[in-house]
Amino acid sequence: MKIVVLDGYVLNPGDLSWDGIKELGDCVFYDRTPADMTVERAKGADAVFTNKVVLNKEIISQLPDLKFIGVLATGYNVVDSEAAKNAGITVTNIPAYSSASVAQMVFSHILNFAQNVGIHAQSVSLGEWAASIDFAYWKTPQTELAGKTLGIIGFGQIGQAVAKIGLAFGMKVIFTNRSQKETNLETSQVDLETLLSESDFISINCPLTAENTGFINKQTIEKMKPTAFLINTGRGPLINEKDLADALNSGRIAGAGLDVLSVEPALPENPLLKAKNCFITPHIAWATFEARTRLMNIATENLKSFIAGKPQNVVN
Repeated sequence: MKIVVLDGYVLNPGDLSWDGIKELGDCVFYDRTPADMTVERAKGADAVFTNKVVLNKEIISQLPDLKFIGVLATGYNVVDSEAAKNAGITVTNIPAYSSASVAQMVFSHILNFAQNVGIHAQSVSLGEWAASIDFAYWKTPQTELAGKTLGIIGFGQIGQAVAKIGLAFGMKVIFTNRSQKETNLETSQVDLETLLSESDFISINCPLTAENTGFINKQTIEKMKPTAFLINTGRGPLINEKDLADALNSGRIAGAGLDVLSVEPALPENPLLKAKNCFITPHIAWATFEARTRLMNIATENLKSFIAGKPQNVVN
């Protein structure tokens, strides 16, 4: 079996091993693949792994030997899964590998707003504490999370992981979800309007659909508290970025912590890059060593199971 990894660098910049996949066939690894070289590099392969390299209908039609596409992520919109199915190609993804890491990033942003450790550490390094006439001082308000309301939009595995951390901090946790969710967590399911109006911190953890694209916009932001903070580790297009930037710059809400944007990497003209109290991280919530190790193991098992005639995590 010939196996080609089209863009393996983000998953494995050198701290993981491809040995599990190497055991399954004759492998070729590329750190990155430009769009105009996709067909050339994938030609003759029985199995291809991709993270962000697009495999659309036109490209798939030029790869007659291809039998398996392994997406090195949970989202598989980079592959025309219907075209793959029509061509007899199995497409797999990597579900539920990063829930703990993404929930951790949600609280990295929440804690940043609550206490601004970086700002205060820098202030001490600059000698401002030493020059202070008081034994302690703060450059931003210090906020205790206990008793605050955490609203979670989307209550799948990641949303529930976020809820568990919030409860550990003593927060009141409410959530909204497309379907009714029953859990043993001390949480309450509410409608979106209630969540927006009552939450001190809002964490977006829902999948992107045609129906919810841009659902965080001027109208929904108007329902939020002016002291509220918005965190998005879901998908960038869930937010109307101009409306959020306007709200931040006008003080309509207190801040935003974003690990995802509508276009990634960020375009220079994205209004959120210069918005007030907006902290953007470069889509790294999933990227802990532990989560990437799980991703690599699941990707290997996906191909191994396919070869054995028992494919798993099939999305088409």
